[in-house]
Amino acid sequence: MSEAVVHVVDDDESAREALAFLLEAADFEVRSHVSALALLDALPLDGAGCVITDMRMPDMTGLELVRELNARGCRTPIIMITGHGDIPLAVEAMRAGVVDFIEKPFGEARILDAVARALEAAPPPASAQVSDDTALTLQRLETLSERERQVLDGVVDGHPNKVIARDLGISPRTVEIYRAKLMAKMHADNLAALVRMTLSARGG
Repeated sequence: MSEAVVHVVDDDESAREALAFLLEAADFEVRSHVSALALLDALPLDGAGCVITDMRMPDMTGLELVRELNARGCRTPIIMITGHGDIPLAVEAMRAGVVDFIEKPFGEARILDAVARALEAAPPPASAQVSDDTALTLQRLETLSERERQVLDGVVDGHPNKVIARDLGISPRTVEIYRAKLMAKMHADNLAALVRMTLSARGG
C-alpha cells in the first residue's frame, strides 16, 4: 500500500497476531510489539506510519505510552483500542493527542478505516480536511437541543448513564434515549466516534 509501517502494541498474543494478520492482509507493513516498553525500545520509529495500542497493559498502559511518546517528541499518530468501561481513560488519551480510539469488539472495516485516517493525519497534517470535518461536526452540534447538549457533555466527560441521569434529574432510560438521538444527529456509528468528533471540534 505504501512505505508506512503500522506498529501494533498489545500484551495479548492472540489479539496482537489477529490484528497484525488483518492489517497485513490489507497490504500494510506491520511490526508487532509485546508491550509499550518494547515499542519505546524500538524508537525512533522508521518512516511514516502509525501506532495501534491497547489501553490496558501491564508495566505501562496505553495512556502512559502516549504521554511518554509525547515527552520524547514522537509525532507518529496513535490509535487507542479500549475495552468496555475505558471511555473516561480514552477521553483522557484523546486529549493527550490520540487521533482515534476504538471500542472492543470492533469490526475489520472500523480498524482499517482508522488506520487509513491516521496515516492521512501523519505530519504534515491534512489541515484542509481536518477543517472541513470540524466545520461539519460544529454544524451538527448546533442542531442539538439543550438537553441533548447536557447529555453529550456527560458522555464526553466519561460519565456512565446512571451518573448523567442523577446529575440531570432524569432516568437512566431517558439518558439512553437522548444518547441514541445524539448518535443519529451527529452521524456517529458508536460512542467512541461520538466522543472523538466532539473533542476534535471543541479543540480537546
